[in-house]
Amino acid sequence: MTTTKGEDAAALFVGGWSCSQAVCCAFAKDFGIDEKTALRLSCGLGGGMGHTGNACGAVSGALMVIGMKYGRMSIEDLASKEKTYEVAQKFVKEFRERNNSVNCSELLGHDLSDPEKLKAARETGVFKTICPKLVCDAGDILETLL
Repeated sequence: MTTTKGEDAAALFVGGWSCSQAVCCAFAKDFGIDEKTALRLSCGLGGGMGHTGNACGAVSGALMVIGMKYGRMSIEDLASKEKTYEVAQKFVKEFRERNNSVNCSELLGHDLSDPEKLKAARETGVFKTICPKLVCDAGDILETLL
């Protein structure tokens, strides 16, 4: 049975990787990036950028994937830069339409930058109940855009 990239990413997340790592890693091999490199590069983005509650890690991981596909590799390549931004904007728009936000704290209903509220988020289980869908959505949206 074939799975979607969203399902692959969600499985990685449920298996213990952060949201950003799960999304980034689900696509890395498609762009010649080894798994260990993808995991390291995306590690600090989980929990809304290192548990600051800002941009959702699944979104950040997805933007990394968009960069893997379209990102410019020379200063003169403005067309690739613009293509990257165009696809990134489409991704963010679709993710926001599905989930009403791209902000981790808003998506989870907890201010992850506050240690007590992060603890409460863990105790209520939002990382297990909400995040798998967000990670899956990010992967599925990417699959349609790339």
